[in-house]
Amino acid sequence: MYSSRQLDRARSLAYSLSGIVLGSNKDVMIANRLDKLKRLMENENIDFILNAVEDGRESEAFVSAFTTNKTNFFRESFHFDDLKDRVFKEAVKNNSGLKIYCSASSTGEEPYSILMTMEYAKALYGVPNFNYSLLATDIDLQVLDKCQKGIYEYSKMDDDIPNWIKPSEYFKRRIHPEKNGEYLVKVKEHLQRKVQFQQFNLMSPAYPFKESDFDVVFCRNVLIYFNQDDQNAILNKLFKTLKIGGTLYIGHSESPLGLAPYVERCGQNIFVKTKEFS
Repeated sequence: MYSSRQLDRARSLAYSLSGIVLGSNKDVMIANRLDKLKRLMENENIDFILNAVEDGRESEAFVSAFTTNKTNFFRESFHFDDLKDRVFKEAVKNNSGLKIYCSASSTGEEPYSILMTMEYAKALYGVPNFNYSLLATDIDLQVLDKCQKGIYEYSKMDDDIPNWIKPSEYFKRRIHPEKNGEYLVKVKEHLQRKVQFQQFNLMSPAYPFKESDFDVVFCRNVLIYFNQDDQNAILNKLFKTLKIGGTLYIGHSESPLGLAPYVERCGQNIFVKTKEFS
């Protein structure tokens, strides 16, 4: 059991380090994350651990324990359909490339889904030399390490990957050494080379990107962990990095909030930037 003081310390640290808001109804979750933190630190003294987090020695471990990394390949697949059927097609028509930013990469399934979509679209539209780039960031160094490795568990029963994708083109597969009927898959090097992974905190006061830098921004299923003021601030900073005519994808339970006057809805939580802030 943790005292209310310990839970409140963890709650305060979660917000100061990552912007994550954990209300009083999240005490059980906080306790579970503190248990995880103790396992990561191999130390049962939670006050000692929290002291180390507060003075900066173990802030990365705390962020890893407290961030949620629930994701899968081609989650909310309609966004990837839109990317290949509208965004990519328009870029080919305009003879322009695409610069894409995935702002919450988690363990890598989303950025690799973006890459598979782009590679499929290149073949679909017969433009093998189409130029695009992908930057993917996350606050958690541990999940970024998994992104870099590109190794995932995969079951025959999984139906995440759409039928227009041939996994063998993008993954090497081997039988899982510990789980019967499952596989380990590794992203092939030709795909891994097309993405740059970096650590970045969306709560940073300033973003290290140029204005109107990106054609596409993915910010999906991460805003829900912030309060509304911080959601607005994050969206505003991301919006400045998006070109006029660029596309913003957000999660199914998220809203464009204050951006509504400056975007046109183009599908389920798909927004096209129509003008800059007035």
